[in-house]
Amino acid sequence: MKKLSISLASVLMILLLAACGSSESEENQSSDSQGKSEYNLVEDGKFTFAASGEFNPFSTTSASGEMEGFDIDVGNAIAEELGLEPNQQKFKFASIVEGVKTGRFDAAVASHTITPERQEEVDFSTPYYYSGAQVFVRPDSDVESLEDLEGKEIAVSKGSTYVEFANQVTDKVQSYDSDVVALQSLDKGRHDAVITDFLTGKEAIGKGLNVEGKEMIERSEQAVAIAKDNEELLQAVNDAIDKLREDGTLTEISEEYFGEDITTKPE
Repeated sequence: MKKLSISLASVLMILLLAACGSSESEENQSSDSQGKSEYNLVEDGKFTFAASGEFNPFSTTSASGEMEGFDIDVGNAIAEELGLEPNQQKFKFASIVEGVKTGRFDAAVASHTITPERQEEVDFSTPYYYSGAQVFVRPDSDVESLEDLEGKEIAVSKGSTYVEFANQVTDKVQSYDSDVVALQSLDKGRHDAVITDFLTGKEAIGKGLNVEGKEMIERSEQAVAIAKDNEELLQAVNDAIDKLREDGTLTEISEEYFGEDITTKPE
């Protein structure tokens, strides 16, 4: 009888330890799953997004080295919707798409226009704002349209879609890392024109640059760029943008920087 009691106690002890072990294992697995994202991220728990920091008012660099601006606020808002910590990365605009493609960044929130060429390299979210390219000249210029710039010198930002427009009319194209620097150079008497986003030109004029906007060349859609092998993140970003548009957050951010809503598709 004594041996039976000892055997029964042993069995109960083994079952109790097994149950405890199972509980601890499940708890650890649960903890691990909560610490890791369902998305393929550069760094777990963080939404690592790139911008140039040289495209006022979309992204500029503060004295502390942090970026701020319309794109940055949108990137931060997307991160919040995803339940991730925003992790901004400053990078030269011309190389950002390649950085997303090769996995250096989770995404680019950097005013990239959706183009067939870029779509071969990365996927794009639904647009988060709408804009367009415009010709800017000095007030004493007689240029009114892109055609008037045939054979003249045009300044653009490296890696932008504006290079393509300039190449249509001239082989005298000067590239800058920043659209703002190109406009400042125009103001100082260099080049015959700058082609850039009409909102960037409008902001520069508002800050005192002596330039004028002429022909609007086209309308465009700007979106978040994401690597092609990260479909879960792409869908989540699309859902986040839809939510931010529906609850008015995108409009609020836009009006803060531009005094108008650029996040709604023009009629």
